[in-house]
Amino acid sequence: MKKIFASLLVGVMFFTFAGSMFADGMKVKHAVDEVVGTPYKWGGTTVAGFDCSGFILYIFDQYNVDLPRTSKDQAKEGTKVDQADLKHGDLVFFNTNGRDISHAGIYVGDGKFAHSSSSKGVRISKLSEDYYAKRYVTARRVISEEVYADMTNKEH
Repeated sequence: MKKIFASLLVGVMFFTFAGSMFADGMKVKHAVDEVVGTPYKWGGTTVAGFDCSGFILYIFDQYNVDLPRTSKDQAKEGTKVDQADLKHGDLVFFNTNGRDISHAGIYVGDGKFAHSSSSKGVRISKLSEDYYAKRYVTARRVISEEVYADMTNKEH
């Protein structure tokens, strides 16, 4: 019963803010929505289970964006973005192991990011949540304006 309630709660939370974060018919909303709730699986890159970087690879593969396998290597791609300048599709990185970058997600607007949490699977979290705010390291823009336009259905 708890799992059913948790799944319903995640769904309601997702749809509550989905309209604002995926305005203008953003196609990436559909891609993320399809996998919200997918369980965490270390090394996972499929809908059977994702780790954080595998989730990113899965979503970005739909837009033909080639990225390295690990979050640590993904954090070296593209260009650095200040947190205040984040836009849909930017990657956000965290130090969750106390040594270096060890977690990543995709910024989805309104201060939120999609990621595969080791404890809760694919979900949407706020960058301002204490856990993530304390561990935030950097953000990178790894997509071109053309890919951004495709992800968001906007003209560039």
